[in-house]
Amino acid sequence: MTSNIPVVKVGIVAVSRDCFPAPLAVNRRKAVVEAYTKKYGADDIYECPITIVESEIDMVNAIEDVKKNGCNAICVFLGNFGPEISETLLAKHFDGPVMFSAAAEERSDSLGVEGRGDAYCGMLNASYNLALRNTNAWIPENPVRDAEGVADNIHDFLPIARVKLGLDNLKIISFGPRPANFLACNAPIKQLYNLNVEIEEESELDLFEAYKKHYTPDEFDLDPAVVKKQNEEIASIKADMQKELGIANPNDKQSDMLDKFAAYEATLLDWVEANKGYRKYVALTTKCWPAFEDMFRFVPCYVNSRLTGRGIPVSCEVDIYGALSEYIGWCVSGEPVTLLDINNSVPKDMFENSIKGKFDYDWKQTDTFMGFHCGNTCSTRLVKPHIGYQKIMANTHPKEWCDGTMEGDIQPGDITFYRLQSTADAKLRAYAAEGQVLDVPTQSFGSIGVFAIPEMGRFYRYWLIGKNFPHHGAVMFGHYGKTLYEALKFVGVNPTEIGYNHPAGDRYEDENPWGTL
Repeated sequence: MTSNIPVVKVGIVAVSRDCFPAPLAVNRRKAVVEAYTKKYGADDIYECPITIVESEIDMVNAIEDVKKNGCNAICVFLGNFGPEISETLLAKHFDGPVMFSAAAEERSDSLGVEGRGDAYCGMLNASYNLALRNTNAWIPENPVRDAEGVADNIHDFLPIARVKLGLDNLKIISFGPRPANFLACNAPIKQLYNLNVEIEEESELDLFEAYKKHYTPDEFDLDPAVVKKQNEEIASIKADMQKELGIANPNDKQSDMLDKFAAYEATLLDWVEANKGYRKYVALTTKCWPAFEDMFRFVPCYVNSRLTGRGIPVSCEVDIYGALSEYIGWCVSGEPVTLLDINNSVPKDMFENSIKGKFDYDWKQTDTFMGFHCGNTCSTRLVKPHIGYQKIMANTHPKEWCDGTMEGDIQPGDITFYRLQSTADAKLRAYAAEGQVLDVPTQSFGSIGVFAIPEMGRFYRYWLIGKNFPHHGAVMFGHYGKTLYEALKFVGVNPTEIGYNHPAGDRYEDENPWGTL
């Protein structure tokens, strides 16, 4: 896991009500930890030895113990009915994500007073008391399970906790303003603060000045020690770029190009370190056209792809909520993500010749579209990745100013297409849809793939268009819809504002019940 993404360690705290046997909770806690360690390893979990028996002092001691042992998340485990007050105070006062789970009864011959825990009943009161205290905790879909099941619940909690810890410690740094005639990704920043995310908005001129100090430091009166450190950093980045691109002995043109890219990457990394302040994690978004090419004389796509691949998302076109979505995707999946335009329809001849009847799922043409961006996708997610130039921007700029796209068809496989957005009236709204990148040559340019999502045509019309989403969507490489949905709810998105691709026969609220005109 990259250092820009939280690493979660969960402390499991068993709670016990004083009129139930405390050993029941203790033994069930031990069984959960044993099951977790056997299946998932011991790195993610810590067994708190303190059992809460309706004691606020025990609650305080438990919090101190899990913090001392490096836990940044906890599972409150009802080994029996549980103490309503202290268990919910535990969730209220712990500074980090909290989940609740509970023990199922084990055997029919242990339902006497010494063996029956009644945690199925206790979970109801725990939920009620959490609401009384306005305290947020994650409760799994099936919260009352045997030891192996509770272990699975805790493991399911890890990416959800990563999202919460990540957002609570995230700063988004943007370099703007947006290009003229480009309002698509503009959104109120109020909801960032509601999510506990910091935002720092900078000028494109600030970024250009910082870049010049790295690329042409002789033009500035800089400390020689600073210049030496910068040059060493740039040389190291350039060598890594050569390795990634398979360029052992670059020619003069390639060397000059890589010098610019490396200086720009060093600029962004140094800016992050100098400006993240008290926050642990950072995501970036930059204005990448048209003035960028006029001044920098390259496009930033390749550098963006490299940083995003290392867990520092860099979204295009000052798309603040795009950067936020990418960061959430990294926390959920633990792997590189990308940001793409929901770009163009699949031509009929391509569908007929390369898609129809050729896959396990019987795709309709309206299920398909092409996801594209100029070249910001991590090279590890592309087929035959290579450096290119921004062909669209080359219509208005000299071609040699447009070098720097990371191009290739996106690797086929499972994906989750998603976005978290603030609406024009500052409400949080999201979508998620699982699908595939099809193994179909795109015959096009940029970072691009042929995407297929069941019932995409209706989803596109009644949620993406109907709910006024911009054209940028983030992509996780795998099916993560269930986890993403839980994570979005946990950080405060209203479930009614989380859209998904409805199956055939399941109407959207404004879908014509008599069909399409």
